[in-house]
Amino acid sequence: MKINDSINKTGGLPISPQQGRTEKAPEKVSSTPTPSSTNVQISSLSSQLQAMQSTQASSAVFEAKKVEEIKLAISEGRFQVNSEKVADGLLETVKDLLSARKRG
Repeated sequence: MKINDSINKTGGLPISPQQGRTEKAPEKVSSTPTPSSTNVQISSLSSQLQAMQSTQASSAVFEAKKVEEIKLAISEGRFQVNSEKVADGLLETVKDLLSARKRG
């Protein structure tokens, strides 16, 4: 089967007669730079947040030693799930989600 590629044969011609009439010449954009003397100041709170963020980024999100202890306890079959603690955590999460939904 042969595919006729008529679009490529038209080169730079407009696809439809109306398209050729409605197109405008591109506007020239000034490329001369304007001098800028804007001063930016960061508040002390912002500086504190940046410092805290860099501290958080450098520290681990979890304690690797504790994770290894839990893995070992699971593999040995001595890990006990505290269902009350899990249920309380789930309820708190649902409460947080519902209150966030009401605010937003």
